[in-house]
Amino acid sequence: MLKTTIIGASGYTGAELAYMVQKHPELTLSGLYVSANSLDAGKPISQLHGKLDGVVDMAVQPLVEPEAVAKDADIIFLATAHEVSHDLAPVFLAQGCQVFDLSGAYRVDSDEFFTKYYGFEHQFSDWLKKAAYGLAEWNADEIKAAQLVAVAGCYPTASQLGIKPLIESDLLDLVQWPVINATSGVSGAGRKASMTNSFCEVSLAPYGVFTHRHQPEISAHLGRDIIFTPHLGNFKRGILATITMKLAPGVTDDQVAEAFEKAYGDKPAVRLKPGFPRLQDVQFTPFCDIGWKVSGEHVIVVSAIDNLLKGASSQAMQCLNLHYGYPELTSLI
Repeated sequence: MLKTTIIGASGYTGAELAYMVQKHPELTLSGLYVSANSLDAGKPISQLHGKLDGVVDMAVQPLVEPEAVAKDADIIFLATAHEVSHDLAPVFLAQGCQVFDLSGAYRVDSDEFFTKYYGFEHQFSDWLKKAAYGLAEWNADEIKAAQLVAVAGCYPTASQLGIKPLIESDLLDLVQWPVINATSGVSGAGRKASMTNSFCEVSLAPYGVFTHRHQPEISAHLGRDIIFTPHLGNFKRGILATITMKLAPGVTDDQVAEAFEKAYGDKPAVRLKPGFPRLQDVQFTPFCDIGWKVSGEHVIVVSAIDNLLKGASSQAMQCLNLHYGYPELTSLI
């Protein structure tokens, strides 16, 4: 049994990970940690997240000495803020731990990216180069080989899964940039209360127009320019991405269908739909549902995921399963 520790365990994604680790036949939960000054320190995680009552009753501990924690862990999940993951990942890696980082701290191999979009100067260029990008359906070989896996972001997951098959099959006219309009539930903003994510204050609206940090992540890993407009929706969880793309001359509906089938026919966490997907069909599941429609020179692709699962914790667990050779959906369904 691989000893597995979660840092940032009191948040939404940390709690989901604790539930998955507890269910996993090859893992044992060795520790749950939060920052030393967190008000959650010392409380049972089942008190913070009632769904874990009777399932995971371990207390959340303050993280004081990461090196000591590393000595009792084979695997570390970092469900922490970007700057925190930036600092902690090299500590655990140096102790020989396998690290799955759910933040954006190691997703793009560019020092300038972090200065511009995350507001800090990256200090670990060597680990940026070594990290595997954790988009499970597309980077399995890299994930299997890497000690550090930078789990893909929620918007980037929904967007890339809908676009990459058409790029890889050379079916798009990329003179016209793919246009992504995506809407996320308020849980994407985390548990900390603010006027921004107060459920009574949220109204469907765009935000981060032309400035959202997921735009360059999507563009970097697609190798193409895109237009990305995120929206905050007045629902708890899920992401629905509607993507408009121009097809190359002569491309048919059958070719588009063939490209998606080729990409995902053997991928257990992606479901191809005959119509457009719905959020209610993916909430509380590890799946990405994808549907599309071709009209003339254009295709509209719609992808739907649960932002806390396929957009975060279940994708991290899927990456762990790939890395260790377990069936991809172990502990996820």
